[in-house]
Amino acid sequence: MVTLLRRPDAHRESVAEQPQRPRTTTWRRARNCWQLYLMLLLPVVYLLIFHYWPMYGLQIAFKNYNVVQGITGSPWVGFSHFERFIESFMFWPVIRNTIILHSYELLVGFPLPIILALALNQVRLRWFKRSVQMITYAPYFISTVVVVGMLVVLLDPRTGLLNNLLGLFGLGPLDFLSDPSYFRHLYVWSSVWQNLGFGSVIYLATLSSIDPQLHEAAIVDGASRVKRIWHIDLPGIMPVAVIMLILNIGSILSIGFEKVLLMQNSLNLSTSEVIDTYVYKIGLAAEVPQYSYAAAIGLFRSVVGLILLVIANQIARRFARSSLW
Repeated sequence: MVTLLRRPDAHRESVAEQPQRPRTTTWRRARNCWQLYLMLLLPVVYLLIFHYWPMYGLQIAFKNYNVVQGITGSPWVGFSHFERFIESFMFWPVIRNTIILHSYELLVGFPLPIILALALNQVRLRWFKRSVQMITYAPYFISTVVVVGMLVVLLDPRTGLLNNLLGLFGLGPLDFLSDPSYFRHLYVWSSVWQNLGFGSVIYLATLSSIDPQLHEAAIVDGASRVKRIWHIDLPGIMPVAVIMLILNIGSILSIGFEKVLLMQNSLNLSTSEVIDTYVYKIGLAAEVPQYSYAAAIGLFRSVVGLILLVIANQIARRFARSSLW
């Protein structure tokens, strides 16, 4: 057996003989892929103009803003607007209504898209699966104004379809939209009807990425369909579900402003007045707009949402082994 010995510096000499590739600078890469950067330019400009530049105006939350003096010329008042909001009689009602409404929507609207996605994933009849997908996806593309208009028509005390059906059973007409006890149910379940199908899209995409060999091995081992869903499908979509849950918890003080405002009236304010509608009324709709006070409430909501997002992310990282960062 012959052993070939090589000088230690032979490898270095061979490497040195190879031509060195010129280093590609950032500017050269951008010039070579200018089409991609051009496509990226519009979203970046949008973010800078509509998301980052408005942050300059957040300082009015700490000032007594005056239109004549402007943002920079208005006097500083510190945290007086935040203290005013916390001490006001509207603080606890709007916080309570916002948290209850969002928690109710999260409790109902979060698991239902997962259940729908798991059910559709098990359907083998292609025409039936596509029909269900089309029926559940379609309401998402209906405008919020149209959805509220449909609720008004269906629930009208005199001409509404639901009250006409109740009249057939001898039940008197009910004014659903004016009764505070019905507002949360109408808001949440109409949102579920509108967003259920579209919310299941991301889970269906995740289920399609699960290795089919796992199901084949489970079938060989005699696992039932329910056990395969429980031990294969659910763990497969759990990381995505945890991320969606974290995002929902982070926005617990942010409710769909347009829909709440459209469904709101003077009779159901006890349950329909949330932070977003309250900020709109005092900041824009009032006869004397209180810009600084409204900005302080909005900043308070954003800070609380950020804190909840960080806490939820840490809890998910510790217990579910999945997080946003």
